[in-house]
Amino acid sequence: MIMKLYVTATILLLFCLTISAQGLLTEKQIFTHQDTLRGSITPERAWWDLTYYHLNVKVEPDTKFISGSNTIQYKVVDTQKDLQIDLQPPLKITKVTQNGEELNVVDDGNAHFIKLKNNQPIGSIQTIEVSYEGHPKEAVRAPWDGGFSWAKDDKGNDFVATSCQGLGASVWWPCKDHMYDEVDSMLISVNAPKGLMDVSNGRLRSIEQFGDTKTYNWFVKNPINNYGVNVNIGDYAHFSEVYDGERGHLDMDYYVLKDHLDKAKEHFKDAPKMMKAFEYWFGPYPFYEDGYKLVEVPYLGMEHQSSVTYGNHFMNGYLGSDLSGTGWGLKFDFIIIHESGHEWFANNITYKDIADMWIHEGFTAYSENLFLDYYYGKEASADYVIGTRKNIQNDRPIIGHYDVNNEGSGDMYYKGANMLHTLRQLVDDDDKWRQILRGLNKTFYHQTVTTKQIEDYLSQETGIDLTAFFNEYLRTTDIPTLEYLLDKNELKYHWTHIVDNFDMPVQVWINDKEQWLFPKADWQTIILDSNNNVLKVDRDFYVNVNKL
Repeated sequence: MIMKLYVTATILLLFCLTISAQGLLTEKQIFTHQDTLRGSITPERAWWDLTYYHLNVKVEPDTKFISGSNTIQYKVVDTQKDLQIDLQPPLKITKVTQNGEELNVVDDGNAHFIKLKNNQPIGSIQTIEVSYEGHPKEAVRAPWDGGFSWAKDDKGNDFVATSCQGLGASVWWPCKDHMYDEVDSMLISVNAPKGLMDVSNGRLRSIEQFGDTKTYNWFVKNPINNYGVNVNIGDYAHFSEVYDGERGHLDMDYYVLKDHLDKAKEHFKDAPKMMKAFEYWFGPYPFYEDGYKLVEVPYLGMEHQSSVTYGNHFMNGYLGSDLSGTGWGLKFDFIIIHESGHEWFANNITYKDIADMWIHEGFTAYSENLFLDYYYGKEASADYVIGTRKNIQNDRPIIGHYDVNNEGSGDMYYKGANMLHTLRQLVDDDDKWRQILRGLNKTFYHQTVTTKQIEDYLSQETGIDLTAFFNEYLRTTDIPTLEYLLDKNELKYHWTHIVDNFDMPVQVWINDKEQWLFPKADWQTIILDSNNNVLKVDRDFYVNVNKL
């Protein structure tokens, strides 16, 4: 997902990272019963495994009202409890049925506990249907404070879209709203107003006429996380191309407002360029069966799986600005590159707990400079990612609190990217680094993961014990500081502001001669060839330097 950025009051289109008092990247110190119900694998969630959803919803923009149902198919994996379904007020569950029988529901805030009547044998496949309706939360500042965006295009047509990362998919549809359990496949049926069409995830299976309205049926063949599901309704024009990718022919489809068709055909050339670069670095696009779509929406954009949403006004950079301040950020459309990067890191590899959201955002922010690396080379790539360091706040750790739906600092974006850029230097072998990134997407293909799994994989594949490295960058607000003293022909140096056992080597130049230093917490001393020495630390390492 895109980071929080604001236009300053005095300089047009100058952006900076911030931590807002509301929205996705908000610190929270006191956690409630509702936070636990949302953020933990409760007993009422643990005993059943999602296999299939059929979400069927009617969208009525005139009254900002939605109604419909979600048919939920699941496999019983443990002894039956009540069954927890999540749906946020003011939406209401109107009825739940299983095998034709209506079931009782006990409401507890956003969580709803269904009292099952029928036996649920372990290993069996069961189905419930949850009907619901109401006026869903209206997005205040999509996508960071999401919900439904009810807008109009320049011709006065309704222009509607959903976004819900962090806030949760249950803000607009009833589901098992926890990231650990992705549904295996899904049918999304959306009834759109007269004259408009819906674009959702996956492939369009059929269109059904109901009076003067149409229902668009989209089928998602691959596993999908809840917040990746979306509704986009507008007066769309469509164009497409076939990309010759690593797994064969990939359908790439584009949906934009009709008045924007000509400019989109030119500007969206960044999409196949993105695909070429990211398949090189990360491996095959993870959802060939569902295709790739770029869909215009009335907000900035979001990484909805196989239905990436776009609202960057057909400009390069982030709404025309360069987040790095180097000029390289204006070589590509930030939303196309960043949000599409999430297809590998967020949609293919998905965190189990939002506390580990850096897995999505750190790797995807890092993908921006890998795009530059592919087309403009390593120095351009390094310029860009190093330029983004000015956006890092070091206000709180990147990893949040577990089991309470709490994400860490917004530094997960560019501190995360600079951490990974530093790790590339430690590997010191670009072919190996590329294979490690590709291996991540192959090893954890279509899986939900924990930080520990990612850390262990990277330690194993790099051949470096990265325990202290990740503890330092992910779990503290400190930046390793190389403190050193040059005294005639002696160089004394050590690390400060570090966790226990931190001993990361660092590349330096001493009198224009490149070499590695191996600092620890204790002082080290080396003898130099002259009495007049100058030390410079390689800029590619995200560290501070303090000369005594």
